[in-house]
Amino acid sequence: MRALAAEPTCAEVVMVNRKPISQVANPRVRAITLDTAAAQFPAEVTQLARSLVAQGDPVYGASCVGVGKGSMNWSEEQLKALEIGVVGGFARGCRAGGIARFSLLSAAGSSAKSRIRYARIMGLKEETVQAIGFQRLAIFRPGIVAGNAHTPRYVAWLGRLIPGSFGTIEQDDIGRAFVAEFISNAAPNGVVVLENAATRQRSRALNMQVQG
Repeated sequence: MRALAAEPTCAEVVMVNRKPISQVANPRVRAITLDTAAAQFPAEVTQLARSLVAQGDPVYGASCVGVGKGSMNWSEEQLKALEIGVVGGFARGCRAGGIARFSLLSAAGSSAKSRIRYARIMGLKEETVQAIGFQRLAIFRPGIVAGNAHTPRYVAWLGRLIPGSFGTIEQDDIGRAFVAEFISNAAPNGVVVLENAATRQRSRALNMQVQG
């Protein structure tokens, strides 16, 4: 949200939240509270998406929903209800409302065939969103996210010793990479998966554009 609000070409950020949040200082950020557990949630997202698309500017959808370290305390059914049910409902609402490009936050090692519960559910989430048929879908698979309230500092520090996709990546890099994905008019159609290295590359590219 901070990265989008800092992008000059971004006219408005509409945040769909499960719970009311305190007033957002940035005038370009609008917070909306919807009951994500309600049967009409996808339809409400569709109505919202249509109202934004009707304004004529490009509109992009993004899901950054995640449980974080609390996932160990959730049952598999609860995790699926959030990661697949809520995220899937939001994505379907976006697509039905005319949004053609979508970005999804997932996790390193995600696979619907994984024996690890969290990785398996993330993989099922990815498959659910892919099946919706967005013109362009960017799936971000970060490793350990530093700078996030759910990530202990010592875990982020230790993660810097792990190379590759499962190591540490800064939360700000992920945010800037989402923005870079949205403002890239040359992005080809289809599904693209971005792990740590590719995400950092997108973040650096955005910084260069801003500095330029």
